[in-house]
Amino acid sequence: MENPQKLCRKFKDVSLEELRDKVAEFAKVRNWDQYHSPRNLLLALVGEVGELSEIFQWKGEVERGLPNWSNDDKKHLEEEISDVLLYLVQLADVCGLDLGQAALFKIVKNAQKYPLIE
Repeated sequence: MENPQKLCRKFKDVSLEELRDKVAEFAKVRNWDQYHSPRNLLLALVGEVGELSEIFQWKGEVERGLPNWSNDDKKHLEEEISDVLLYLVQLADVCGLDLGQAALFKIVKNAQKYPLIE
């Protein structure tokens, strides 16, 4: 198996579509699609958010950039955030949604809902 660090360098600016395709292929070749209903993916996503939350649970306020965190702690955080992202991308795909477009639309909608106050 190829070194994950080396493999990641090949995909510096990865898109949501690339992630969607890679995670779909990963599940397909393992015959996991049969288990990936929207409900099951949502529950898996919630579980991963719980694991992500545990990392911050007893740390109090954390500075931007995590300057006081060890490299191991940052790597653990990176892995849990990635799990959340991948399940979210997969959930959107299984539901037939374009996550990127939906997110852009939501930003525009929020800008209208919360206009700048001058």
